[in-house]
Amino acid sequence: MIHIALHFIIPWLIAKIAFPKRWLKVWLILCATMLVDIDHLLADPIYDPQRCSINFHPLHTYWAIGGYVLLLIPKKTRLIAIGLLIHMLLDWQDCHFKLPW
Repeated sequence: MIHIALHFIIPWLIAKIAFPKRWLKVWLILCATMLVDIDHLLADPIYDPQRCSINFHPLHTYWAIGGYVLLLIPKKTRLIAIGLLIHMLLDWQDCHFKLPW
């Protein structure tokens, strides 16, 4: 549950600090990038608490993450790239801090 909450809290903090005048719009865009988890529907089972998303699901591969880094370059896709990279970072940290039970 903490992992899921962080997917909303971290983008909110970034939006409030970096974009104070338009934080709500930025936060909604950053949260919308959670749609990248649509690739979880391709897995069997769809949800496995012991599985690491990074480099397992197609939109969570290192190649995809490299593409998200490239999306930082054009100004029009920068917020989407930030949201996707935050998402990947949070998923990566979840892989490394999973409890053994």
